[in-house]
Amino acid sequence: MTAEQLMDQEMNGELMKAIGYFTRETRIMDGLAVCAGRDGKRVRGWEGLESGERTVFDLASVTKIFTGIILMRLWEGGMLDPFRRVTWYCPEFRNLREVTVEQMMGFQVRINTPERVDRQADREGALRCLREAFSAGDPGRRAYSDIPAMILKYVIERILGTGLAEGVRRLVLEPAGMGETWARVPEDRIGDCLAYGPEYRIEGDNWIRRPGPERGTPHDPKAAILQGDTGDLCGHAGLFSTLGDMERLARAILEGKILREESLRRMTVNRTGRRLRDGTFTQYLGYCCYLKHPDQYFSEIPAWMSSSAFGIGGFTGNHFSVDPDRNAFTVFLGNRVRNRLTVLVPPEGKKREDYGLLPDGRGEIRWTDGTLHPSSANYVHQKDQHLHAVIEGLLAP
Repeated sequence: MTAEQLMDQEMNGELMKAIGYFTRETRIMDGLAVCAGRDGKRVRGWEGLESGERTVFDLASVTKIFTGIILMRLWEGGMLDPFRRVTWYCPEFRNLREVTVEQMMGFQVRINTPERVDRQADREGALRCLREAFSAGDPGRRAYSDIPAMILKYVIERILGTGLAEGVRRLVLEPAGMGETWARVPEDRIGDCLAYGPEYRIEGDNWIRRPGPERGTPHDPKAAILQGDTGDLCGHAGLFSTLGDMERLARAILEGKILREESLRRMTVNRTGRRLRDGTFTQYLGYCCYLKHPDQYFSEIPAWMSSSAFGIGGFTGNHFSVDPDRNAFTVFLGNRVRNRLTVLVPPEGKKREDYGLLPDGRGEIRWTDGTLHPSSANYVHQKDQHLHAVIEGLLAP
């Protein structure tokens, strides 16, 4: 048994207690798998997964990390000039003739579509809507958006002359040794995919029950209409992967197997974060990723990681972060959707407590048919205290 394997065995008890907070104590997650490492130490564990270690997760917005890596690889290889206009590569996006690829990568311009992409009647209508995207100026406090990565997909494809999924395979999956990550899950692995429905939402006065997608089909509504089960990967969401493969990705990044160090450093420069007049801060974003925020409450990056760390979360219940300075990573893959209240936006004058929930969003809500469902609304703010702090202690030098 290697030292790393021994460390796994010794630390699983504490990690499993942390995982149990999400799966059993609060029931925020239907299932959860975690892996984290720092130098020679590693901890792993999972609970509530039908297929155990073989479980296939919908990565949701964690897909953007793959899009960002490919863009950086094209840049370092001289195939992409990010300071050219989007229309130089993709003239069909005619309303973006004044926007550069680099501005899109760094969320430096707000990009809107005339209507919601996911409310179009079919895939062709959704594509037409996306091609009419336009610049809406300064992104303001919340710069993060799906639309830039959705468009950057086509920049990548124009350069490579192939689909984004093939680019991901060639430029990310193969160098990292990842054999369980797909835009189209193989038939023999569909049974290992988690079910992400039904899902419950309260948006103002609207109580919405979503049946959920078929296993292996993206939960994200924009990816669902554009990608479906075709394998035509979107830039913002649509990849499926396992805990083992996402660990391989993190290690490949840290070991320089995918990106040169200078490209990694360039990717993780703050492009949007600044202090506002009221003393608060805008989001801190790099190229297709989150960076550490001055206010930890709004940070997607664990508090114990350095200022060089970067990462991203995914709506379905995921988190991925890497810290090159501390040779560390955290992978958090969960299902916060199935039979859960995922979104609570109370109408004016109401708060979470009026629905029987705690102020931080935990608890159960009684649906209109009388059934009770655990809440995962606001779950991201549980991770620092109940997971990342535990991992920090386990991986301490």
